[in-house]
Amino acid sequence: MASPAVDRVRAALAKQPRFPLATLPTPLHDAVRLRQALGGPSRCPRILIKRDDLTALGLGGNKARKLEYLVADAKSQGAHTLVTTGAVQSNHARMTAAAACVAGLRCVLVLTTTTATPANAGNLLLDRLYGADVRFVPSVDPMLAVGQDEAVVAEVVAQEQAAGRQAYVIPIGGSSGIGVFGYVGGTAELVDQLSSMGVAPTRLYFASGSRGTQAGLTLGAKLCEAPYRVHGVAVSAGEPEKIERARRIANEAATQLGLPERIDLPELVTDQGFIGEGYGIPTEAGLEAISMVARTEAIVLDPCYTSKAMAALVRHVRTGELTPAQTVVFLHTGGVPAIFTPSFAERYS
Repeated sequence: MASPAVDRVRAALAKQPRFPLATLPTPLHDAVRLRQALGGPSRCPRILIKRDDLTALGLGGNKARKLEYLVADAKSQGAHTLVTTGAVQSNHARMTAAAACVAGLRCVLVLTTTTATPANAGNLLLDRLYGADVRFVPSVDPMLAVGQDEAVVAEVVAQEQAAGRQAYVIPIGGSSGIGVFGYVGGTAELVDQLSSMGVAPTRLYFASGSRGTQAGLTLGAKLCEAPYRVHGVAVSAGEPEKIERARRIANEAATQLGLPERIDLPELVTDQGFIGEGYGIPTEAGLEAISMVARTEAIVLDPCYTSKAMAALVRHVRTGELTPAQTVVFLHTGGVPAIFTPSFAERYS
């Protein structure tokens, strides 16, 4: 039975336009064998993995929750084309292309690349399979996931208008006030699952990139009176602009939902210690995490996002920051197609 706080959140979300895209609820998996590999109950907390890699849309991932609200907003405005940006192996771009297929819309992706001819593999291959029009821009900083894309996006919007089509521009990662609704709802789902299991985790780990997921999780935790602290693990640089973005869009979402709660900067926790050499560049700790989770739970993490978040969780178990008496949640945000890129696959050849 949902708590009054969760019921209030669901009532507020029910007033927002939503286009069904995700298979929900996603499972909450008890990672017993992973816990054993990290020392067992005498050394490691209980680890629950929230399987948002199983949202189904376009091979799954966290962006499906955001896109349900973003696509609904696009359609309500009469849009014909979804336009968004990201890195060449962007999960958000791939899922936006998939969402456009389901919604009967065109899709144009403006993707940042460090090479003139990126490998047609992983997410990029799927972008093209889903029929997206892909444009490339050069990377400006290996620590970030962006390039000089604003001019190209403006050009795309103008081209669509000239062709008699209206473009709807989705910010990188779906990180907007409307996109935040996805993980406000996702939090309500998770809090219900935890209540049914009779557990009260102390921390929720997730990979933090453009900060839309962070904004939704943090606002959702406050609105739903979640028992845990939201602990983001950064996969790219960009502070303090990113944390300000998270605060801003979280509060925009709360305003649109008609709820009085607001998020302050100290509530937005982002661990900067696991980025490594840059965005999309695997770390040794992340590669260890991929192998460990695959060989204990048959769950596949990705080299860009979830591996770095799991590396943080593993480190915190080993250093004693997390104690055996605790329970923690790991949000698996997806990204599996990235393991099928040549740069990663060659590590296992």
